[in-house]
Amino acid sequence: MSQLTDMHSAGSRVEERRMLRASAADFVAHTVDHKRTRERRNVLPGYDRSVLKEIAGLGWNGILVPERFGGLGLGFAEMAIVLEELGKGLLAEPITASFVLGTRSLLHGDNPALKDALLAKIADGVLLPSVAWQEDAGGLDASAINTRAENTEDAVRISGRKRFVSGAGAADGFIVSARLGHDIGLYWVERDAPGLDLVYEWRADGTPSAILTLSDVTVKKSAMVASPDVGLRAVNRAIDETAVMVCAEMCGVMRATLDMTLEYMRTRVQFGKPIGSFQALQHRVVDLYVQQELAGAVLNEATALLDGDCDELIRARTASRAKARACEAGLRIARDAVQFHGAIAIQDECNVGLYLKRALVLSAWLGNAGEHRRRFASLSMAA
Repeated sequence: MSQLTDMHSAGSRVEERRMLRASAADFVAHTVDHKRTRERRNVLPGYDRSVLKEIAGLGWNGILVPERFGGLGLGFAEMAIVLEELGKGLLAEPITASFVLGTRSLLHGDNPALKDALLAKIADGVLLPSVAWQEDAGGLDASAINTRAENTEDAVRISGRKRFVSGAGAADGFIVSARLGHDIGLYWVERDAPGLDLVYEWRADGTPSAILTLSDVTVKKSAMVASPDVGLRAVNRAIDETAVMVCAEMCGVMRATLDMTLEYMRTRVQFGKPIGSFQALQHRVVDLYVQQELAGAVLNEATALLDGDCDELIRARTASRAKARACEAGLRIARDAVQFHGAIAIQDECNVGLYLKRALVLSAWLGNAGEHRRRFASLSMAA
């Protein structure tokens, strides 16, 4: 009986995921407009607020929020499905930055009252968080920070400077990592907090990344997301989980790019025949397809591990393995796609250039392929 129950449960999950993918694909088909994508470049907040509102209406911002906080209580496999489809459409809304990195940083904290207050708002679509953890010398090491927190009688005073803050364009507040003594805590800082200053940098695809400066910003002690005892572990875990979800978005980008390239090869005629009929190009495309499928397989394995029980070391190695594979495959497919398209690809009106720029941004965020390969090797030696 238990085997039949397990089989029925597995079948239900497969059907639910199929329906979720169909819903996400349909949303992208009716929403994507690359003319609008071009118009939103280098314009704050970097995306269309009405699209983000539609996403909230579908409940996708609550996929990783547990049911007890008003979310859907689904897993990383489901989040990956949505992000892959959104990646195909180049949607610039900060789903990964806010609803994965932000949500998971809160969830791994140890302040139950703050979780109740903020996670419920995220699930309802009325709160957009952003995480400020990285500094100039940070790299992948979340402990390499100079931002300081100091306890006062009834509050905490924070001073420091953060860079590469993704999703900050219209964020309602920031989860800021700061050193309190020898340890690191996480703090919720409202966007309009006195002493908080935002300056924006523009990434290759025209989306914003913020520099966050805190000058004696005072927050209540009840705004501590994670105490110094658990702060570093909480943000490291959230970063690993988000890195895997970035791979899902990258898989969507590479699938759309390869599909676009194959369609172009069927219609572009040279020497009296479609260029897709040339054997040398066919061999190159097969290599790209293999890279795409390898990245997808590694992503599926990583989401299964995240949705199960795995220790800190296995999680970190899995995240680095997936990110390295996805970055390498995504960039190779995007660059080769530009070569297949020829001179037209360098014109802004050619969509393949948009996909290359998004691949560059996703590859760099939370560590590129080289950084993650070095991290994987180091973690393997530690194991």
